[in-house]
Amino acid sequence: MTRKEKISAFFKQSELFDYMVTRPLSHIVPNWELTWNLKENRVEPEEDSLAEEVNRLLDEISEVQPPKEYHANEDVLAEYVKSHLNWNIYKKGKRWESSDYEAIINQGSFGDEDQKNLILAAAGRIEAAIEHGQTNFDDMEYGHQKILAMVMASILYQRIDFSKILN
Repeated sequence: MTRKEKISAFFKQSELFDYMVTRPLSHIVPNWELTWNLKENRVEPEEDSLAEEVNRLLDEISEVQPPKEYHANEDVLAEYVKSHLNWNIYKKGKRWESSDYEAIINQGSFGDEDQKNLILAAAGRIEAAIEHGQTNFDDMEYGHQKILAMVMASILYQRIDFSKILN
């Protein structure tokens, strides 16, 4: 199975993906429910949705080498939040303390040029899930699933063309 096929299979017909990833962005792009096209093995493009962006994102994730230490990519986002936004966060062991981790990822995404660290973090989290027998997004351990959803939602948010939406 190719990397692209593994990524497609991971998200194929997920019941939770759109609820956890595109629904939080529905105040910007209202059509958050996604339909999986079984023939094309991708999300069906629809008007007023992020379906095409999701497809591009899945393609990008399948093209990068997943890092073994994806937390290092997330640490870059946290360091941005700490140094540029002056959040009082600190690393204790392997965890960032003093703030909600999802908020750190979300705010850190603003300093991630072309979402490179976010994409690598997503690829690493997906690979780790698959290696642990969680072969579909819906099967992921909830804590990791929640962070992966935030990472992917942050990427999609950064790529929304607000000039099209506001006109």
